[in-house]
Amino acid sequence: MRNRIAWACATVLAVAMAVPALAADVTITGEVVDIACATSKGEGGRGDGHAACALSCAKRGQPVGVLTDDAIYEVTGDFAANNNAKLLDFIAKVVTVTGEITEQDGKTLLNIRTIRAN
Repeated sequence: MRNRIAWACATVLAVAMAVPALAADVTITGEVVDIACATSKGEGGRGDGHAACALSCAKRGQPVGVLTDDAIYEVTGDFAANNNAKLLDFIAKVVTVTGEITEQDGKTLLNIRTIRAN
């Protein structure tokens, strides 16, 4: 009986550890925006008319996201590091990104693996 319980526990642990490794990347297309302005100013907080402000905020390390028709994904991880250094060339541009999406504290987070301007 103890062997069965130990085996069952080991199996559950192995599956639990493997689940994150099985998480598939998703591909989304949207505009790279300064989250604060995009959410508070609506149309005025995105696009070419807001590019200089968004770039300034991104350089100061403000949260940057990818805005799609149905959601805003806050960029995390390597692309958000060093005051969004890897995203600065993409601010206010429509991009296609591939990465992992997670949820935390009511936010939808995006850890970008690849990015390309459209």
